[in-house]
Amino acid sequence: MYRIKFIVSKVFKNRVMRLKTILSLIILAVVLVSCTKDFDTINTNPQGFTNATDGALFNGVIKSLLPGWNEQFYINNEVLYGQTQLAALTQSAWGNYPLGTEDIWSNYYKIMPSVRELQKRFDSYQESPAVTNMKAILKITVAYKTFKVTDLFGDIPYSEAGFGYQDITLLHPRYDTQRDIYLSLLGDLKWAADSIKPDATSAEPFTTFSSFDLIFDGNLLMWQKLANSLRLRYALRMAEKEPEIAGGIIKEIIENNLPVLQGYDFTSPVLESASLVPIQNSVDLGISWTFREHKNLCMGSNIWHQFSTNDEPDGSGIFDPRVYIFFEGDENNSWKPFPQLPDANTPLATGTPYGSHRDDQSNYSVKNNVNYSPFNFFIIGDANYMPVILMTGAEVHFIKAEAYFRGIGVNMDKGEADNEYMNGMISSIEWWQAVSKKLQLPVSGLTFPQKITIPDNLNANSVMNQFGSWNATTEEQKLDFIRAQRWIDSFRQPWEAYAEARRTGATPHEGNSIAHYRFPYPQSEIQYNLGNCEQAKARQGGDSPEVKLWWIP
Repeated sequence: MYRIKFIVSKVFKNRVMRLKTILSLIILAVVLVSCTKDFDTINTNPQGFTNATDGALFNGVIKSLLPGWNEQFYINNEVLYGQTQLAALTQSAWGNYPLGTEDIWSNYYKIMPSVRELQKRFDSYQESPAVTNMKAILKITVAYKTFKVTDLFGDIPYSEAGFGYQDITLLHPRYDTQRDIYLSLLGDLKWAADSIKPDATSAEPFTTFSSFDLIFDGNLLMWQKLANSLRLRYALRMAEKEPEIAGGIIKEIIENNLPVLQGYDFTSPVLESASLVPIQNSVDLGISWTFREHKNLCMGSNIWHQFSTNDEPDGSGIFDPRVYIFFEGDENNSWKPFPQLPDANTPLATGTPYGSHRDDQSNYSVKNNVNYSPFNFFIIGDANYMPVILMTGAEVHFIKAEAYFRGIGVNMDKGEADNEYMNGMISSIEWWQAVSKKLQLPVSGLTFPQKITIPDNLNANSVMNQFGSWNATTEEQKLDFIRAQRWIDSFRQPWEAYAEARRTGATPHEGNSIAHYRFPYPQSEIQYNLGNCEQAKARQGGDSPEVKLWWIP
């Protein structure tokens, strides 16, 4: 009897187990069907683009133009300001530039898949003026971004970059030569400038796409101007190595009066620029942090002597209003530059000029024994309204001035060069003055005009009295004036000042000309893409800062 009960119990248990198994399989099947039917994102590659709109992807590309925290700290502040002598590095306390190059490299290559996805989508859409405009804006944005990266490293992966998620054979992209990259990007910019259809602004899909345009808010004429302005910038940059191609680009733009960013239109201020304003991008650039933690930058004697006729600490020799925007007085409100070439007897810099305590009505003037003139706190403390500059109309004037002065692409015309030079200088001064009036500290709400008074007698005329071309004693000095004013205008674009210092060897400097020409490739790239990276190093002659880029004379 016991044996019979045991057998029955065992059979019952086996049937129960089979029923549980069948029930589990049914539930699993239902779940799988449900996941596939109703929860597609569960089965989607998180690195893919299934649910991202064109505008959302483009928004990411635009925001990637903003410099990263480590780029600003370890590249701009620790290297570029000192190398260009736009400021003085009182001491090199970090030396961790690889953190900055990693930041730049990862910023570029993490966004390239989004670029390739957008290109793929645009190519699949039915052709229309609206789609052409989207293609053009993307090409201009990518060109700006790529030019900046190649001008820091030289040869980089470009033509195959970002395609790895589409084609597994391109996970380790080859490096393009810098020359090939330049010519390709210049071709893209020409296509974009020629192809933009300004009348298609109200047509979809451009209407929705343009709402994510944080630079020009869908203004196609401004995009056209930026494309041609960038063509001028990079054509002049490579003019020593490719004079025929560069001259052809400059000639086409100037002689055909193609739209470019304007600083002055004859005698009327226009003050155009391509800029990103942080508050519109809803990002914290970390500029205040980079200066507060770095602490080692201040006004140097080199740039001071571009702003003042003497070294009197009361500022009696100041003739350029931009010094009040870029820098400020020491603890006693005295103007005191740090020697660009300090010696063993130079007193160390002290104080905390960039502390967050200054973002306060009662503590703004507290600098805790600052003994040299620091950067103006508003320029680095304003986290909302200080623009990230891509290019100014003033720079375009300076480029044209050099082209006319040297006869690059156009007939040599010293009179026209002088006109462009003066328009560049005036528009730079007035552009920076306009920016300063908008600066505001994020916590206290203090504004620049509330705390900084620029003397009324300082304006474009006071600068021209010192650096008008008629003050030059030689033709070479006239060219130096053009280059010096372009260098000053790039004060918050140290990567551009770095390019000009390398291109000309003649931007204002004390001591020897610049001998730092590039940055070594990041360690992550060497580990991930070793074979292609090693080929690029060998082709360029090495991987050290002393190795010149292709376009450097």
